[in-house]
Amino acid sequence: MIKRPKLKFTIISFVLIAILMNLIFKRIPEFVEKNYSLGFDKTIRQALSISTGYIPFSFGEFLVIFLFLLLVILVLIVFIKIKNGGALNAILNLVTYLSALYIIFMVFWGFNYNRLSFDKISNLKIEKSSKQDLYLLCEDLIKRANMLREQVNENSQGVMIIPGGYKDVLKRTKIGYDIAEKKYKELGGKYGPPKPILLSRALNYTGITGIYIPFTGEANVNVAVTDLLLPATAAHEAAHQRGFAREDEANYIAYLTCTMHSDYDFKYSGTMLALIYSMNALYDKDNSAYKELVKTYSEGVKKDLQYDSEFWSKYEGKVQDFSDKVNNSYLKSNGQEDGVQSYGRMVDLLLAEYKEKNKLAK
Repeated sequence: MIKRPKLKFTIISFVLIAILMNLIFKRIPEFVEKNYSLGFDKTIRQALSISTGYIPFSFGEFLVIFLFLLLVILVLIVFIKIKNGGALNAILNLVTYLSALYIIFMVFWGFNYNRLSFDKISNLKIEKSSKQDLYLLCEDLIKRANMLREQVNENSQGVMIIPGGYKDVLKRTKIGYDIAEKKYKELGGKYGPPKPILLSRALNYTGITGIYIPFTGEANVNVAVTDLLLPATAAHEAAHQRGFAREDEANYIAYLTCTMHSDYDFKYSGTMLALIYSMNALYDKDNSAYKELVKTYSEGVKKDLQYDSEFWSKYEGKVQDFSDKVNNSYLKSNGQEDGVQSYGRMVDLLLAEYKEKNKLAK
């Protein structure tokens, strides 16, 4: 660790500056959008992503493991020093290390939480919606999912599969963004492809399906999951790679780029992501309406959802509960209160899009 105390205190003091900047940036999203998200930070993200893109595996995965182990070592040293003396310097080393990580995180990506919300970027009007609006959205998504399901491959058990596997999915994720960029320039840019996580199977126990690592600009995907939402997950992490930090907005962008995609498996995966979120919202608001619409699922859609549910049930437990709590705390610390709108921002964006399309159709 750094031996000079002055430098340590300087690094720690920069945390206060970063926190102050974050508070200011919350009030000026237009400035953040133009100068940080589409300016300074985009340059950093693209440079990192292109550089690490030449590496066939996730460099960030190994970096995170190394940084975590270093954190564990520093914490152990603190406890040892408490017993043997010299604890103050050990604590200072730990705080300096955490401060450096926080500053790099904020500079490389963290201020994106303050950029313009995607409804402003896409000119979608989020407003209070009725249960009837939600019902009609779900009905529309079911019709689309049922039709798209007929166009995808399935195995001998009648469950949706992607013949090319995860490698093919990660390679094709860019197509949806290339198409979406024509309408939303904010989704454009040059980035490396999403990468598979080597410890994917172990990650299943946490319930985590993907991780964006700002330190390396890599979109990392848990590939040891069912094929149903694999394309949507890859698109979700690619949204983070393009500077969209909010989880709910990354979900909507995943849906958007998947449904704009030229391939049916992506279209189906994105539609199913939207359907799952929308039907969960309807279940909370009107259980009888939810049950009524479930009956209209095609057999293929039913089998895919059942298989996905059975798959994840094998990994439920204390590890996933703890992971959820940690993730929720992280989201709240960055100002993400799901449900600030009527049904949560993901569903509200879907509702806004649905209403807009209906207006244009009339």
